[in-house]
Amino acid sequence: MRPPMTRIFIVSPALRSTNNGNWQTAHRWSTFLHADYRVSLGAEWSPADRPQELPACLIALHARRSAPSIARFADACPGRPLVVVLTGTDLYRDIRSDETARHSLDLASHLVVLQEEGLAELTAAHRAKCRVIYQSAPARTSDVSQTRRRRTFDVVLVGHMRAEKDPCTPMRSLDHLPDDSRVRLIHIGRALDDEYRHAAQALQARVWRTVQRYVWFDGLPHGDTLRRIANAQALIVSSAMEGGANVIIEAVNAGVPVLASHIPGNIGMLGRDYDGYFPLGDDEALARLLDRASRDRAFLTALQQQCARRAPLFAPALEEAQVIRLVTEALAQRSPVS
Repeated sequence: MRPPMTRIFIVSPALRSTNNGNWQTAHRWSTFLHADYRVSLGAEWSPADRPQELPACLIALHARRSAPSIARFADACPGRPLVVVLTGTDLYRDIRSDETARHSLDLASHLVVLQEEGLAELTAAHRAKCRVIYQSAPARTSDVSQTRRRRTFDVVLVGHMRAEKDPCTPMRSLDHLPDDSRVRLIHIGRALDDEYRHAAQALQARVWRTVQRYVWFDGLPHGDTLRRIANAQALIVSSAMEGGANVIIEAVNAGVPVLASHIPGNIGMLGRDYDGYFPLGDDEALARLLDRASRDRAFLTALQQQCARRAPLFAPALEEAQVIRLVTEALAQRSPVS
């Protein structure tokens, strides 16, 4: 009879209903580990849930929001591997100012950042137990027939509207485009407060001389979002902070160039010499970049080529191998008394 499988628990503060990056990461990692381990996934972990079935390893996404689960596991399972994945606001905000987030880093046996620039945010002691694991997405192709028929230059912005994503910069940039511009912004994401909802509704109701420049989808299923990305001419990532945006990977692996705010999380994904950056919050600079991309085919092709050179980092087989290696090595290093 086959021996019982080793238990792994993945804590994600966001679950399927949120359809955000943390959930996508947690779900993908659970799939990678499913063949060799008994994997459970939840928004939090407590030893009281199944006291006779303590996991051999805990993987927690987000140092601050998963801090209670991290502390409980460290207390209940001393010596067992505890992996903390720094996913965005924890890496670029919380560990600077929040004691519980910093304590999560101290308790972790292993740390993970999702792009190479993330290592620079850590102390030497924390960097010593950290590794980079890039996320992945399957390669996709566009519907060429739809692309050829289109008279607009469609650019997609994906993400629920909140301050960290800075959705207003792309929205404001539309007013700086020339009257004859073909640019149309396809905005996919729920408004998380009324201010964003009213701004999106007002912008969508406006009438421009040539094309309808703004179309807002108040949330779409992930599959529909992927199709919209693959059929776009470009993707905008305007965020003020990112741990390693899944949407960049989805665009790159679909052959779609990215226009990104010049922040460490995006630089770590696209490279320091990438030509598609604009200064954070600068709507006029973004408008110039959009106009150039929509009119200058050579420039757009150059961005595609630069993205294509980064694509091997985002291969599903590579991410799967690195996640499995992480857990295998972590379990091998656990304390013999655990």
